[in-house]
Amino acid sequence: MNKNPYQIKLETFYKRNKRMPTYSEMMKLFSFKSKNAVFRVVEKLIEAGLVSKDHLGRLIPSETFEENIVNVPMLGFVTAGFPATVEEEMTDTVNLDDFLIKNKPLTYMLEVDGDSMIDAHIEKGDMVLVEKTNVAKDMQIVIAEVNGEFTMKYFRRSTTLTAGKVTEKVWLQPANKNYKPIYPTQSLNVVAVLKAVVRKY
Repeated sequence: MNKNPYQIKLETFYKRNKRMPTYSEMMKLFSFKSKNAVFRVVEKLIEAGLVSKDHLGRLIPSETFEENIVNVPMLGFVTAGFPATVEEEMTDTVNLDDFLIKNKPLTYMLEVDGDSMIDAHIEKGDMVLVEKTNVAKDMQIVIAEVNGEFTMKYFRRSTTLTAGKVTEKVWLQPANKNYKPIYPTQSLNVVAVLKAVVRKY
C-alpha cells in the first residue's frame, strides 16, 4: 500500500514521541490553518483502518498502523576480526525505516534476478532498496534503462581530453567476469541508485 504524506508524518511523530499527536499538533504537523482540514484527514485514516478514536476522541493507532513501524533491538557490537566474547545487552532500538530509507516517496524495492552483480555481493533472490533519481556518480550501482531494457549494474563514466576536445563516455559495468560491459548504442538513462541490499538466511 502506498503511504500518503500525512500517514508518513504521523508515523514519524509516533516513532519519535511514542504516542499519537493531538489535533492541535496535527495542524502544525500537516501545516494546516484549521482543525477542519485535520478532521478530514483523520476521517480518511479511520476509513483506511489505520487509526481509531477512544471515548475522548483521541487517536489510537491500529495494528496495521503499528505494523508499518518496525523497531529491531540493537544488542551491541560484534567483532569482524578475531573472535571475542559477545555480551548481549540492549543498547538501543533501530527503526529499519529510518535506518535504510532517507526519502520514502522516492524509495522502492526490487527482487534481483540474475548473477551479473555477484562480485558486488548481490545475488539472485536478494531484495534491493533503490531510490529514484536520474543522476549517478561513477561506480555507483544503479538501475538503468539502456537500449530500451532495464538492468542493474555499476554506472561508469570517463572523460578524455584529445586535441583540446573533451569527450565523455558512459557505460554499465557488471560485477561478474562472465559478463561484458554494456555500451549504449541508443540511450542510457539512470532511473534509480542502490541504497541497500536485503537478504534472508
